[in-house]
Amino acid sequence: MIAELRSHLWRACRLARAEIAALTALLVLTGGVLAFVELADVMAEEDGRRFDRAILDLLRPFTEDPGRPWGPWWLHEAAADITSLGGIAVLGLFALIAVGFLVMMGKRLSAVLLVAGLAGGVVLSEGLKAVFERERPPAPFQVVETLNASFPSGHALLATVFYLTLGVMLTQAFPRRRFKAYALGVGVILALMVGVTRVYLGAHWATDVIAGWCVGAAWAMALWLTAYAVQRLAARRLAKGSNLRDD
Repeated sequence: MIAELRSHLWRACRLARAEIAALTALLVLTGGVLAFVELADVMAEEDGRRFDRAILDLLRPFTEDPGRPWGPWWLHEAAADITSLGGIAVLGLFALIAVGFLVMMGKRLSAVLLVAGLAGGVVLSEGLKAVFERERPPAPFQVVETLNASFPSGHALLATVFYLTLGVMLTQAFPRRRFKAYALGVGVILALMVGVTRVYLGAHWATDVIAGWCVGAAWAMALWLTAYAVQRLAARRLAKGSNLRDD
């Protein structure tokens, strides 16, 4: 009797944790979309432009050399290396490695969602850039080469989608909470670092990066909710089939 009661309590706790996780993901998705809409309005207003310019000037204290960011030379090199972690070539390579691992582990749904997440992130990034067509910071301030429009930051968006999605997937592979927190924390930190370096290197305005984080987080949570819904549906079908066999 006691063992059965413990089993029921354990199942109830697992269900409660899953529902809380789904609610949290939904809140992040909604908050990310609303924050992006607000940023799209702010960046076109005078207050938003003053904020972006103030951040850029803060990182460029050398008036005689506006292209030189604050800090020693090794910090410039480190920022250039870190910012490449949000580039499509690096993310594509990491995605191939991750997808191969997931397929070998039998997690095909996770592999498909990771590919869909990165591909969808590219579509979102390019589509939103084409809609807003915001100009980048002035060329003398840019330390790295840039190709297209500025809002939102594609590096910040794609890094958030990929590393956050991968971090969430890895949490399901570890039983201990500290390992789950570590995997998710690393994903968040990598996405934040990529975004910060985009502003530091003069490739984006600060609001571009914040908007990229918002859209990337929202898209990553949409993918997680999709995986959650598919898994719940599969579990219900399995339980229904088991009940039919028992009858």
